Amino acid sequence: MFDRPARALALSRVVRPAGPGLALTGSALMAMAAMAMAQSDDSADNPVTVSHAYTNFGTPLYGPEMEHLAYVNPDAPKGGQYSTWSLGNFDSFNQYARAGVPAALNTIGVEQLMTSTLDDPYASYCYLCETVEYDAERTYATFTLRRDVTFADGTPMTAHDIAFTVQLFIEQGIPEFRQSAVQFYDSVDVLDDYTIRFVFSDFMPPKVRVQQAGATPAFSKAWFEENEVRLDESSQTPFMATGPYVLDEVDWNRRVVYRKDSDFWGEDAPFNVGRNNFETVRIDYFADTSAALEAFKAGEYLIRFESDPADWNTGYDFPAVDAGHVILEEIPDGNVAERFSWNFNLNREKWQDIRVRRAIGMMFNFEWSNETLYYGDYGLPVSFWTGTDLEAQGTPSEAELALLQPLVDEGLLDPEILTEPARVPETHGVDSNRPSRGLIRAANRLLDEAGWEVGADGVRSKDGERLTLNFIQFNSRYDRVITPFLSNLELIGVDGELERMDTAQYVERRRNDDFDLTNQRFSMGFEPSTGLRQWFGSEGADESSRNVMRLKSPAVDRLLEVINDTTELDDLTAATNALDRVLRHLSFDIPYFYQPNNLVAYWDVYEHPEELPPFGTGSLDFWWYDADRAAELRQAGAL
Repeated sequence: MFDRPARALALSRVVRPAGPGLALTGSALMAMAAMAMAQSDDSADNPVTVSHAYTNFGTPLYGPEMEHLAYVNPDAPKGGQYSTWSLGNFDSFNQYARAGVPAALNTIGVEQLMTSTLDDPYASYCYLCETVEYDAERTYATFTLRRDVTFADGTPMTAHDIAFTVQLFIEQGIPEFRQSAVQFYDSVDVLDDYTIRFVFSDFMPPKVRVQQAGATPAFSKAWFEENEVRLDESSQTPFMATGPYVLDEVDWNRRVVYRKDSDFWGEDAPFNVGRNNFETVRIDYFADTSAALEAFKAGEYLIRFESDPADWNTGYDFPAVDAGHVILEEIPDGNVAERFSWNFNLNREKWQDIRVRRAIGMMFNFEWSNETLYYGDYGLPVSFWTGTDLEAQGTPSEAELALLQPLVDEGLLDPEILTEPARVPETHGVDSNRPSRGLIRAANRLLDEAGWEVGADGVRSKDGERLTLNFIQFNSRYDRVITPFLSNLELIGVDGELERMDTAQYVERRRNDDFDLTNQRFSMGFEPSTGLRQWFGSEGADESSRNVMRLKSPAVDRLLEVINDTTELDDLTAATNALDRVLRHLSFDIPYFYQPNNLVAYWDVYEHPEELPPFGTGSLDFWWYDADRAAELRQAGAL
């Protein structure tokens, strides 16, 4: 599929970086000096900072005078096409609405006030702005905007557009965001055409305030009003924004092509030097992964990120690889591992009993599935922050106990969480998919305790309801791992069914809670904050696109608030450890894999810098097209 922000992790357990400023490069020293010099003495109790960047921990890696990002090739040639693929179908260019299935890369033309980099995990940098001013208590943030930013239609971006965009998300954003966003700001004030001030409410934790405001995208107020477009409705065209690419061609459900805006305002901006190198970006759609792989072999598109180790090990033995026309790379990634898991619909009464959920989870044999089906290339995501120091390990630390004990005392958590090690999935053997007799007995015992009795047909029932499990899925590639899992469920009296459907039906079924078990990909970060509410918070859970399990736990909600209120890195680590421990204890999902490396296959028309950044592959971001090599491959008949 298309390149996405990398969220995998390194092969071994890593300690989260303590802040890039600890290794003081020249840029970091400049950044530190710039931030120090910018502080005003207007108020000794609440000093004001004016800076090019913001971070809660350490020092920004880049100073205000940087010429380009460290990991790009500033002399990268421009031109050519980035050609990749996606699965399923699409009928919209609006990913902010619950309606419709958005096209891949539909926000490729959207930019925010501040930006991040792939080598600095904590800092945000002014991008559409020149500076950000904030006080020590973070009661406000004032952005001085660049005066050279224009929308794709050539009209200038002003503070009025930013204020309009904020209001747009507050009034029409997805429910799980809107319910919080409406409480974020006391006011958003346009001071002049190029100055906007965000005044924060007490509801928003101080540490996230500046970055939350800095994450505001820029949409054209005039375009939205003239075209009567809504953020909460499907859209047949991308929104008018400031970014480097605009829509060029669309063939619904088959293809979408974006082209470089020849008048892109930021072509020579320091953050864009060596980036946005492709003239066009093309995504072809396929109904299944097998057809997509065959199309890649035929040169119908030219780069793919392989997510199936089985295909990686067996599907790339073809002449173009042998001839060196296709390059295969395994690129490690330093991000938090994405936790791929199957999630129960907790709004259904039968899944509200933790004993039932745990019994079913025992029947998935990761070890056998990984070795037999995936060549041992997957890892098991035991945590929501696997491989980092945010992962809960062993029994709770003293800092964790201080957070967990009150929740136990109030009856919000089981006392066992204070003394037992953090939950990890049961270990199975690799010789057979069938679980051990001990695990089968343990699972049956849990179901017996929960009141589910085995009937004459071998299926359990309770109060006249059979214990059935409806597993919805749109991607046939998962059949090979789901089907053996469902077979194991028969051993404990659960009647499991895999129901496959197209993408649109799948999205609709998830939105309407019409499933028992469904996939989810949990993408966490190094600095957890208010975004966790959308994943795990009770408020808005029934409408959330992320909280697909409909988790509503007062204990989790309390820990989310603790995380949001932390100001020290050690406190954030302890609070996240506690949250991770509780989430795993609740057993609302069955983790099935993470991918330690980015598996990248591409025709030898693309190049990238020799040293890639730790937090992303950047293939669409800063790779480039080799026109001479492409001509050679065409002349040789390879393309």
